[in-house]
Amino acid sequence: MTALGSTLAHEDLGAVWRSARPRPAGRHLDTAACSRQSHRVLEAVAHHARHEAELGGYVAEATAEDLLQQGRSVIGGLVGMAAADVVFVESAQAALAALLAGWRLPPGARVACLPGEYAPNAAQLRAAELTVEALPVDDLGRADLDGVARLLATDPPHAVHLTHVASHRGTVQPAAEVAALCREAGVPLVLDAAQSLGHVDTDLGADVVYSTSRKWLAGPRGVGVLCVRPAVAAELTPLLTAPDDVPPLRAFESGEAHVAGRVGLVLAVGEHLAAGPLRVRERLAALGRAGREVLDGAAGWRVVEPHDEPTATTTLRPPDGVDVVTTRARLLAEQGIVTTAIGTQRAPGEMTGPVLRVSPHLDATLDDLEALAAAL
Repeated sequence: MTALGSTLAHEDLGAVWRSARPRPAGRHLDTAACSRQSHRVLEAVAHHARHEAELGGYVAEATAEDLLQQGRSVIGGLVGMAAADVVFVESAQAALAALLAGWRLPPGARVACLPGEYAPNAAQLRAAELTVEALPVDDLGRADLDGVARLLATDPPHAVHLTHVASHRGTVQPAAEVAALCREAGVPLVLDAAQSLGHVDTDLGADVVYSTSRKWLAGPRGVGVLCVRPAVAAELTPLLTAPDDVPPLRAFESGEAHVAGRVGLVLAVGEHLAAGPLRVRERLAALGRAGREVLDGAAGWRVVEPHDEPTATTTLRPPDGVDVVTTRARLLAEQGIVTTAIGTQRAPGEMTGPVLRVSPHLDATLDDLEALAAAL
């Protein structure tokens, strides 16, 4: 028995997730940076790489096309779109770059973002010569729906870009409500789901959703997805048109690609579906609540998020005089605990100081969280 009780939601799911993966060298509490792939995903990636060596890269890719198409369909389902609306890219950042390159919005066009926007996203928008302006938010940095409605009614931007779950804070934005407001105003909503796909519900009505493989879906690094509804896809202009036998959006799918990684992502998405997305979300939320309960106040560290926030991500403000980077390094070197030190450059429009990010996946235990509290 622990101070938190002896069990979390869906302990069977945690046990299955744990047994499907290599045993970690320590305590892995860093899913928001990069998750742990399963034996099956690792083997699928290696198997495709061997096929490339045996058959030739493009022949091997052709043999995997049916599997990849199934993957596009399933990923599309997770965001409320069809297979034709989904393309594979190399990362979430590559997805945003591909979108902006094809959309070719007029210089100076206004894109409304959260004040706490992920800095690389804001940099890409500005590099595309777009004007980034702040969405109204509440004290937690969540979109203020009344303020958003007023903005869309009185001075609508060309588009709204919403990071669903931030990199520096484990709070969920009201994306479904923002999507409904944008749809009523005729303003496209672009959803950065890098921290939410596989973590919280992402079938919310956004016009564009982009994400990565390596976080909550537990797929390989070097793979991402871009999902675009037909109305926005019709506004995109690729450098080269897609072949006649594939959907037009496929023109934005990079050809010189880590196909083995894409195969691994499809396998990882299959494991996510087999686990049950609702059950996954429930256990991850339970891990977040448990982590905040045990970590808040440990050695003077304070939790940033509301304790009942439905994510697994917890960010901790350090006590006075404690360096976050040094603490992260000490936890790794002395205790084998993997976390992330987040500096203010990650979201300079919102962060006032560095935080330590803790992000367990399904295989984490109450013992892992209490060990971190003790190590702090």
